Amino acid sequence: MGAALALSGCGSDDGGSASDGGNGGSDAAGKVGVILPDTESSVRWESADRPALEAAFEEAGVEYEIQNAEGDAERMTQIADTMIGNGVTVLAIVNLDSESGAAIQEKAASAGVATIDYDRLTLGGTAEYYVSFDNVVVGELQGQGLADCLGEEDANIVYLNGSPTDNNATLFAEGAHSVLDGMSNYSVVGEQAVPDWDNEEAATIFQQLYTAADGDVDGVLAANDGLGGAAISILEGNGLAGKVPVTGQDATVEGLQNILAGTQCMTVYKSATLEAGALADTAIALVNGEDAETTGTTLDSESGREVPSILLEPQAITKDTVADVIADGGQSAADVCAGDFADLCAEAGIS
Repeated sequence: MGAALALSGCGSDDGGSASDGGNGGSDAAGKVGVILPDTESSVRWESADRPALEAAFEEAGVEYEIQNAEGDAERMTQIADTMIGNGVTVLAIVNLDSESGAAIQEKAASAGVATIDYDRLTLGGTAEYYVSFDNVVVGELQGQGLADCLGEEDANIVYLNGSPTDNNATLFAEGAHSVLDGMSNYSVVGEQAVPDWDNEEAATIFQQLYTAADGDVDGVLAANDGLGGAAISILEGNGLAGKVPVTGQDATVEGLQNILAGTQCMTVYKSATLEAGALADTAIALVNGEDAETTGTTLDSESGREVPSILLEPQAITKDTVADVIADGGQSAADVCAGDFADLCAEAGIS
């Protein structure tokens, strides 16, 4: 899965052991631990990443364990300690913040365990590799998507950015600003980061930004579908849903449904299977004492280190291309087209 889209980056504690097969037909000698961050910042971690990672490791014939930190940095540390104690040879984390992530990686290194940053770069960390999508490009796609939806008229924009502790959120905003700041017809009338990507807090923050702008908001640069949905809920309360373009990311079921309904103008699709496959390939290379195939390096702005990276290419999704996500297996037609969305799916050529 994902080849057609091009290569370029609920909290159960169950793990799994892979069966024989995949990637040359022999089991890799080692064990991989993966710690996902939470179930709140995005539904992707459990609905997309976990099953994609399980499938990738099982196909490769590598023993693995996947757990979710449930948004608790102390819990992530405890999980990492247990995994290291249980003999993982490679540990991949999606950090909750760089400080706690770097501490986990330092402890792993002292135990001879190789580490991988999955999806989020740990600033000041020591990961051997970074596997993610090109997150500046994600922001560029969001910025261009919003500009395409707004058109050439003067417009006031509100930015609803991701968590300030997530380096990806910084990169998303950087990419979006690089596109929109050069367009003189757009004015930023509000911008705020949403702690922990919390959707409820995002609604409160957006209401405050909307009020501060006296309701004169023409577009919303929301960093992911959850934050976009929060903004849409406030716009609905003011009779503006569908009139004010809103961006997103992750191509969630809700995000795609909002696009079909016309209340969200675009999202960014990042194939979980593609990313999970890249992580599995990288982890297996480390297990076998080999170098992983990379696409380049990523600068750790805190340490100045160039981290060997595997960066994947994201795809902008609009109403015309929602079907691409379903065709690629990113979401199922049954989920996206449920209930009242059946007719909208039919109009979009999705069956």
